[in-house]
Amino acid sequence: MNNQELKIQYNAICDDLAKRQLKPAFDRLEKLINESNQLLFLDEWRNLDQTYHFMLKYTVEGIQDPERQQVYRKLIVSVYELADKVYDAARFRFSSALEYEKKRSFTDNIDFPNLLNDLESYALHDELRSLVDDVDLKRESGTSDTSDLQDKIVKLFYHLWFQNELKKEETEFVAAFLKSELIDVPYKAFVITGVFLSLLRYFDKRKFDLLFEAYGEENPEINQRALVGIVLAFYRYDRRLANYPAITARLHFLDENPAFKTNLETVIVQLIRSKETEKIQKKITDEIIPEMIRISPNLKDKINLDSLMDESMGEDKNPEWEKIFEDSPGLMNKMEEFSEMQMEGADVFMSSFAMLKMFPFFSELSNWFMPFFSSNPEIDMGLTRHDDFTDRFIRVIDSAPILCNSDKYSFCFSLRNLPAENREFMAEAMKAEMDQFNELQNEEELTDPGKKAGFISNQFIQDLYRFFKLHPRKSDFEDVFNWRFDFHNKPSLGSILKEDEKILRNVAEFYFQKNYFEEAAEVFTYLLNIGKNAEMYQKLGFCYQKMNDFRKALETYQMAELYELNKKWNLNKIALCYRNLKQPDKALEYYREAEKLDEENLSIQLNIGHCLLELGEYEEALKCYFKVEYLEPGNKKVWRPIGWCSFVVGKKEQAGKYFQMLVDDEPNKHDLMNMGHVQWSMGNRKQALDFYKRSIDRSDFTEQEFFEVFEEDLHHLLAQGVNRDDVPIMLDQLRYFVEE
Repeated sequence: MNNQELKIQYNAICDDLAKRQLKPAFDRLEKLINESNQLLFLDEWRNLDQTYHFMLKYTVEGIQDPERQQVYRKLIVSVYELADKVYDAARFRFSSALEYEKKRSFTDNIDFPNLLNDLESYALHDELRSLVDDVDLKRESGTSDTSDLQDKIVKLFYHLWFQNELKKEETEFVAAFLKSELIDVPYKAFVITGVFLSLLRYFDKRKFDLLFEAYGEENPEINQRALVGIVLAFYRYDRRLANYPAITARLHFLDENPAFKTNLETVIVQLIRSKETEKIQKKITDEIIPEMIRISPNLKDKINLDSLMDESMGEDKNPEWEKIFEDSPGLMNKMEEFSEMQMEGADVFMSSFAMLKMFPFFSELSNWFMPFFSSNPEIDMGLTRHDDFTDRFIRVIDSAPILCNSDKYSFCFSLRNLPAENREFMAEAMKAEMDQFNELQNEEELTDPGKKAGFISNQFIQDLYRFFKLHPRKSDFEDVFNWRFDFHNKPSLGSILKEDEKILRNVAEFYFQKNYFEEAAEVFTYLLNIGKNAEMYQKLGFCYQKMNDFRKALETYQMAELYELNKKWNLNKIALCYRNLKQPDKALEYYREAEKLDEENLSIQLNIGHCLLELGEYEEALKCYFKVEYLEPGNKKVWRPIGWCSFVVGKKEQAGKYFQMLVDDEPNKHDLMNMGHVQWSMGNRKQALDFYKRSIDRSDFTEQEFFEVFEEDLHHLLAQGVNRDDVPIMLDQLRYFVEE
């Protein structure tokens, strides 16, 4: 069996268990055991199946058992656990995924009773070595010691990742490891990441316990990784966790702390925001970078690059900077938007660092999750610190909150290809930037406690994003960023969100702002069941509109109509829904109401004209279109409807004038076709055939589509004097032209 087949069968079993359909779950599990040839689990399956049969028999016979539900829940848990074991054993045997390749080759001989003492002795020796004055001695002894320490930490990381169910000694070790004052914080954060990855791979209550313990640690480098792990694990196993009240109770206990609520909201929004990353990269690649490249030839002269290095400039801004964007006025807005996204925590550097994941450092799977710290021996192995500038540069990168750990390593290793003088310049520039950023961050921390924690959780989420999106064998892993992240629909996490309407409203607004209209609609609907609100009705209606569900949108806008909030906007939206529901008469009523509130609004006039056109009131429609043209000369939007209405009411010269303006501008396929209609109705058959040919020659108009539209327009042609008997002759002539 391949990976995908195993996963489908296992997920189907879990779905049955979540729905409490044990009979189908037992049948599927037996099939999985047999087809994956994991026959050693058959006896356990038979015992559970027999237990369930006895339970069913006693229930049907009416035998009272006050502990029946408890036994039933325990049975469900046991079937889950057996399915886990069968699935893991099958993957261990058959899977070609990198995770199981590593697991099969991993040798496990960790001495947990003595491991903490060994690790602490390394750390203690490192502290003593820092007191030695001999720099060469420090460097010579330090490199081997720190490398040995890191090797042991990495081995521990893999051990925890590949362990299915943690033993008591392992959980006690990790708890003591987190409490140790001699172990560096980055290593603690790294190890707790191994626990989280292990939990994603294989369910285990003790792994949840360790993540909760880690969240209780004071240092945000540790507790934020733990919280991200808790949130993703709860999302992954949410339906299953109904059978583990002790785990969900710990989450609800944390929820009593207002700081946790804020922290949880931040992480949830950050995970939702991660879905924006591909859009952001596309915007940078397709819009910002091409504009910057276009203006770059003149950039040096325009901003006088040489003068920027002149210290005499002091703090004054270069007035020439404002002129950089004169040739590209839209770029300034894009750059400001880019800056705002960066400050909000959006992942704006993904594409910049995507090509820098090919360093040997990233060939080691664990390094994708290693927190960045300047004393990491891997940096010394990949980059020679032969000058103070390089060392200072690394320390500056270490302090940069806007770069995730993975990108910091990429940045470091890319220094090898950078001349020393450039490193010095960059180090100074980055230090100034980071000092300013950190000062701002410290100020914000005073007014907004938890800001620093938000930076750290965001860094870790971006680290995970890079792993699941950029690792050469990313397809071997289930991409958590392909999950829907509809936290509000999950029983455990959703119940916490729903306890605080303010948090849930913030989540809804974020969905809405980022155009995730389906998710936003779900949350707004829930909130409106709690309390009515005009703005939420309007936003819910807008969500339905964007989802092309105009009937629901109409109903919701009509609910908003009961309030006085932005009445004109609401009237226009109701009218729009009626138009899309093919009820132009009702749409016209609402546009007329909106017109009373804003008589000079060209958009409303244009839409009134469209409704009249759809109702066949062409003369009245023309009046509206001419009003728009009068109030805004040169408005190309009205040329097309003026031309068409003029044609169908017999004003052929007028129609020809407006269609000619369209033809001379940027005609679409219908403009050319309509001009053909006008020419034919005026007796100009050759010209008509020429325009028809130009229309049908367009790549976006097939021959079949042309003749379908022509058939719809035929009655207007006949009404304008075209002889019905001439039609098949003209169309055949057109077919010959097309063949040529």
